[in-house]
Amino acid sequence: MDIKSLQDYFTLYKEDSLNGRYITLENILPLLEKLSQKLEIKEIGLSENNAPIHLIKLGKGSNKLLFWSQMHGNESTTTKSLFDLLNLLTDSSNSFGKEIFKECTIYIIPILNPDGAKAYTRLNYNQVDLNRDAQQKTQKESIIFSDLVERIQPDFAFNLHGQRTIFSAGQSNYSATVSFLSPASDMERSITQSRKVAMDIIGKMNSTLQKCIPNMVGRYDDGFNLNCVGDTLSNIEIPTILFEAGHFPDDYKREKTREFIFYSLVTAIEYIATTKITGKNYEDYFLIPENGKCFYDIIIRNVILKDKNVDIAIQYSEKLIENEVKFIPKIVKVDMLQNFHGHREIQGEKREIRNENVTVEILPEAELLKFYLNSELFLIEPVKS
Repeated sequence: MDIKSLQDYFTLYKEDSLNGRYITLENILPLLEKLSQKLEIKEIGLSENNAPIHLIKLGKGSNKLLFWSQMHGNESTTTKSLFDLLNLLTDSSNSFGKEIFKECTIYIIPILNPDGAKAYTRLNYNQVDLNRDAQQKTQKESIIFSDLVERIQPDFAFNLHGQRTIFSAGQSNYSATVSFLSPASDMERSITQSRKVAMDIIGKMNSTLQKCIPNMVGRYDDGFNLNCVGDTLSNIEIPTILFEAGHFPDDYKREKTREFIFYSLVTAIEYIATTKITGKNYEDYFLIPENGKCFYDIIIRNVILKDKNVDIAIQYSEKLIENEVKFIPKIVKVDMLQNFHGHREIQGEKREIRNENVTVEILPEAELLKFYLNSELFLIEPVKS
């Protein structure tokens, strides 16, 4: 599908009721109720704090695709994209979904970690990272997911995540807006047949994204950890694709990134439905640069602090305050940062930096909401989502 068609589809099918970073079970329940009139939706278990976990099933094709989002509760961008995708697939006036359903059966868990989503945290109710519980399966959510995989035996697995603003596409000044990974299946990171298939699909998605966000796609590190869900699935020869929804300039609500994830999902599904994927194009995967860590949210360049010429790096700390995610600017590093980039850069021009008319105290996690460069006042407003 060409970019223009994808853009038109996103405009038409974007789920307007889902916005920003704070997406919870309460947000999607009305959508599930509406979709239940068209699709098979089941409650497949309860979280550690007794919140329902749902499974959506579409289609009757021989290719079985499993998607799950918000395994980490504060990684919500892909959840929004899944509902955009569902709007497309369930539009009876559009032949796209009908063609997909002939070839594919699609399973979607929209929020695997509803307790973490509610608390806006990576962890579940018991403070366990579900993406490190694939082997021990100590948590209800892990058992529910493992039992589902055993039952449906997916041909393709889509592990949907979000990543921080620090990541760059390679060692560059391009933000890694979308990153992909074909997880390793063993300590040697062997290029198995199932990994070749996953890499082939990633290469196809990258080809699409390069037409709209050139140089802004990254490849996530494939260090092996069998406790991770993706590595476990890859280890049992299920082609697995991990998505990382990252930062697009000035898009802290991840609405633009949501669009590019939608493009990727549509591209992957269409590719699977129309092509016998053998993995022959797997080498294109390695054309994607491996993620670097070249960004801070803000860099204040070339300022005088305690008689020294320095750069000051600031990262936003995400806090849930009265059911709203706020991004609080905090100092994380003071150094000469010529090898790093800021999503926003403020030029100090060797002026003295002061906060509240006194020299800034550089402390770990110190907030910096306003400061002076000589007599000029600068404000760093917390970002709202």
